[in-house]
Amino acid sequence: MRILLVASAFNSLTQRVHAELRDRGHKVAVELALPDSSLPQAVRRHDPEIVVAPMLKTVIPEEVWSAYTCLVVHPGPVGDRGPSSLDWAIHEGVTRWGVTVLQADAEMDAGDVWASVLYPVPPVAKSDLYRGEVADAALTAVLLAVERFASGTHVPLRQDEEGLAGAAPRVRPYLDQSVRRIHWDADSTETVVRKLRAAESQPGVLDELLGGEWYLHGGHAESALRGRPGELLATRTGAICRATTDGAVWIPELRPRRLPGQPPTFKLPAARALGDRLPALPELTPPALPDGRDGTWTDIRYREEGDAGFLSFSFPGGAMSTGQCRRLLDAYRAACARPTSVLVLGGERDFFSNGIHLNVIEAAADPAAESWANINAIDDLVEAVLTTTDRLVVAAVGGNAAAGGVMLALAADEVWCRSGAVLNPHYRLMGLYGSEYWTYTLPRRAGAAEAERLMREALPVSSAGALNLGLADRVLDCGPADFAREVGALAARLASHPATAPRVLAKKAELDRQEAVAPLAAFRERELDRMRRTFEDPGAPYHALRRAFVRKERPRGTPEHLTGPPVAPNDSIPSVTHVTGTALVDVSERPNG
Repeated sequence: MRILLVASAFNSLTQRVHAELRDRGHKVAVELALPDSSLPQAVRRHDPEIVVAPMLKTVIPEEVWSAYTCLVVHPGPVGDRGPSSLDWAIHEGVTRWGVTVLQADAEMDAGDVWASVLYPVPPVAKSDLYRGEVADAALTAVLLAVERFASGTHVPLRQDEEGLAGAAPRVRPYLDQSVRRIHWDADSTETVVRKLRAAESQPGVLDELLGGEWYLHGGHAESALRGRPGELLATRTGAICRATTDGAVWIPELRPRRLPGQPPTFKLPAARALGDRLPALPELTPPALPDGRDGTWTDIRYREEGDAGFLSFSFPGGAMSTGQCRRLLDAYRAACARPTSVLVLGGERDFFSNGIHLNVIEAAADPAAESWANINAIDDLVEAVLTTTDRLVVAAVGGNAAAGGVMLALAADEVWCRSGAVLNPHYRLMGLYGSEYWTYTLPRRAGAAEAERLMREALPVSSAGALNLGLADRVLDCGPADFAREVGALAARLASHPATAPRVLAKKAELDRQEAVAPLAAFRERELDRMRRTFEDPGAPYHALRRAFVRKERPRGTPEHLTGPPVAPNDSIPSVTHVTGTALVDVSERPNG
């Protein structure tokens, strides 16, 4: 079918719906609902058989829903209405929630029901829940609704119809800061963490701290530290620890309140955001391989089960700053000193990695220099994975990955993806050529032609699509809460498998052969040469694109790669015509052509 996705942004859920519908053979286009664009005109231009709105913050005009069947994904069960459905669910501590696919009509969230799916609500932050259980339920509901529409016989149910699950309609208002506010002198750690989780990605919890107004983003309970409620107690790897009435919480990120007439603000590691305001506090540096058994929060953890080691990491938004890349590299090297035959990298339930940290780069005194430092730090990490020859390395991709984060995963011997993960193996939408050894690992996995297409089209890839392309070796069909357990069981089997030892022995010989044909350093040098030129050019599109991304500026229109014809090849893609062994060779740079 011809399906048009209408969305306020091409966010994670819209990307997943886009990729999964394309996997099933549908012709899918995207149109962003922007203030200065005409949605009715855009819909008529596409002339879809059905319109699906995975994430829409505005009303679909009557001119559209009266002419086309428009299915809207609402992040709440049948009967729930209002703009803050998921926020209220987390804020109130519900343990079960739902997603409903409604037909758009004159009243918001009141249309006929095409599908509804319930899901458990674990104690996690809103964005984690949204990309995990919510996205799983939403995709199931969307696919069911599209199938029912395609049948031509299904009649959707009115929300008040007998036999339709759900309570009487409940319209709840926007969850504003007056409700979200933390009362440090009265709220328990559990209450504070729940409020922070309900606002974790957006809008944050507005608070006063050290003479300024800040939005607090993210929160993790601290089991040992104590102090006067509201007092700052310590820092750890950029996060700040603040006392509650019965404990403390770690807050990873802050965003200053926007002042009148000033540009939009953006999230930064909390200690970095506070800068000179931050008083002298103890820096509680975690050990090289923290196991998390002491009950305190850390963004990198390590554990062992038999002959398998598990190095997990969880950075806000999946972004990895220079410091985070270096800390993860130190932990990786420490993990490689352990007596294991399999090392699993990742395995957390949310983001794997989205590459370099654009927010930290934007806030740097010299963004070009910080860009250069960050890309070299992540390249060092990827190189360490690529050159590990004394054990098998598995990248366990439980959540989404993009750009350099995808290439970090591809550096491993095996890539295991959760079925709900979405990969974006490209860079050009940020005006970058890319590094992280992609000119070696991507063609090695997918072939030269597919590597060029993935970079050129710049579209999301589902886990199933990644498996078909060779970007993944295994897809684990499980929920986010079960991913770590499934990975643990598979890693234990891999460590004890008779073929593992011979595979490990063969890695050194394979790397030696690769170095004789095309040294890894040559791939890195060519990539970084292109990246340096971009970073050092003040007029390069990267700088404006980075600023717009960080400050969440709306695009002027729907990007052509989502709605227009395929992008033609250009010089941002290497001229790849030859693959030797597992290595990419750019013949345009060889002596005789």
